[in-house]
Amino acid sequence: MVKQSANYDDVKQYRLDPEREQELLMTAGECVFIWANKEGHPIGVITAYVPVDGKIWMTATRERVRIKAIARDPRSSVVITSKGTPMGGGKTVTYKGNTIIHDDDETKQWMYSILAQGMAMAKDDGNAFTKDLDPAMFVRFLDTPERIVLEFTPEMSIPFDGDKMAAGTAAAYAEFAAQDAENS
Repeated sequence: MVKQSANYDDVKQYRLDPEREQELLMTAGECVFIWANKEGHPIGVITAYVPVDGKIWMTATRERVRIKAIARDPRSSVVITSKGTPMGGGKTVTYKGNTIIHDDDETKQWMYSILAQGMAMAKDDGNAFTKDLDPAMFVRFLDTPERIVLEFTPEMSIPFDGDKMAAGTAAAYAEFAAQDAENS
């Protein structure tokens, strides 16, 4: 266990372990995708993703402002949280990287297929959409002339484990309480 200091000024000690980061990446299914608009302001949306070979793959239609923004400037970020996953809350990872836009049929069909497979595996998550999902029908639904695929490549990560922070905080509180008891 990590020893909690007297405050939260430095939370680097609460890094999410690499194997837990991979579990989060493989479990969450949704991320916040962030880009910069023309004025340089960051903006983001929540979107479905699939992780493959160290990259995060998403899809959108060509008219979305994020596609125009990424075409101008591929620098982007992805934020993933464990909220709503079997991992429970409190685990996050933020990635800084670059995004490439793909509009070739081979990449689109590949990505739509793995996205549909992942959503079909989530049939028991209580979501009315995934409950009766037919992967082949979902691929046909996605496959429109305006749809493209986004390939995000992480270059840096900021992993955080709220469970480690909670354990450290509980220990620090107990130590503070013991000190207070001694001083009274």
